[in-house]
Amino acid sequence: MFVDTAKIKIKAGDGGDGAVSFHREKYVAAGGPDGGDGGRGGNIVFVADTNLSTLADFRYKRKYFASKGENGKGGRCRGRNAEDLVIRVPLGTLVKEEGTNRLLADVSTKEPYIVAKGGKGGWGNPHFATPVRQVPRFAKPGLPGEEFDVVLELKLLADVGLVGFPNVGKSTLVSVVSQAKPEIANYHFTTITPVLGVVSIEEGSSFVMADIPGLIEGAWQGTGLGHQFLRHVERCRMLVHIVDVSGSEGRDPKEDFKAINNELKKFNPELAERPMVVVGNKCDMATEGQIADFKAYAEEQGYEFFPIMAAIRYGVDPLLKKITEMLSKLPPIARYEAEPAPVVTVDDFDDHTVAIKNVNGIYTVEADWLLQVMKGINFDDYESLNYFQKVLINGGVIDALRKSGCSDGDTVSIYDVEFDFMD
Repeated sequence: MFVDTAKIKIKAGDGGDGAVSFHREKYVAAGGPDGGDGGRGGNIVFVADTNLSTLADFRYKRKYFASKGENGKGGRCRGRNAEDLVIRVPLGTLVKEEGTNRLLADVSTKEPYIVAKGGKGGWGNPHFATPVRQVPRFAKPGLPGEEFDVVLELKLLADVGLVGFPNVGKSTLVSVVSQAKPEIANYHFTTITPVLGVVSIEEGSSFVMADIPGLIEGAWQGTGLGHQFLRHVERCRMLVHIVDVSGSEGRDPKEDFKAINNELKKFNPELAERPMVVVGNKCDMATEGQIADFKAYAEEQGYEFFPIMAAIRYGVDPLLKKITEMLSKLPPIARYEAEPAPVVTVDDFDDHTVAIKNVNGIYTVEADWLLQVMKGINFDDYESLNYFQKVLINGGVIDALRKSGCSDGDTVSIYDVEFDFMD
């Protein structure tokens, strides 16, 4: 079964916890803290697999959780980083965040895409040793890994998309110009899944042609089968619009042409601007007058017209030559850039709860909302640090620290960030 959408839950691994340990060795007095840091949690990585053609596997497994990083150990032994969890998907799969529809990755090349990052490992107790505090009996836990509910959407990577009403000869054309073997029969909706075929023109020259299942009027609203596959047209560099020029099924080829173009435009206005050639198939069943009339109509619309008989490959070679010529001048297959996470501000949260703990003289701040804000802070940038300072003031963190007894010179720890409190 061809499946081109799926919903799954992904969660990167949490970071390992830092260790609380002290060096103990014969003849070594006061060896001091030697707890190791925790390891990084595993990332969620998407990789294109050319052996896959559908998202059917994701109908049976919907949760993908990476492993947690190893906890730190004594002797300053850092915990091992967890292995990344690799999810294999067909080439051309879009990974979107459910709800916001934000694009996380376009898996259209063979490079790996990290979609959810594993949490950083926590610090071991040596990080908290100072001339005053020489025996820190605490460490920092690892940070949580990123977590998303995502929608997978497959958009085929093809140079040329064949569009048109059912039973006009799209599958026949693909079968005679490539090694693809789509089902061909004299009834509507014979093709119920998109079919890709590689068309070889000469040595070193080829392109990918996609047979998009037959559209009908109202497809963009969900009528027929075509609405399920309109998304696969969006990446095509150009379109080949095939019509039954003979009107063998009692339909007017001109009306068919208008209807399909209207469906493409309603689904995505950009498709109406996509380069296109028009093909009149079943010329053996049409009169010369019918062919001439439709050719004049297509050329009036600004399209080049090619009469063919796909079943016997009549007129196909000039069509392929024209397609090759047009593709040589067109940009490559569309690929989409991942969208950055939106900047999170204090105003995005209704609950500004802040938990303050005094652990051996270090004031530890915990707040879920603050952790989300910190993901967008660049602590190496002066302006970003100023913004973070305003967040602490406006979010009530500074007031909460004062109420907890924090005073000038005390150490404050906010997740991975430490600073001296200045009132």
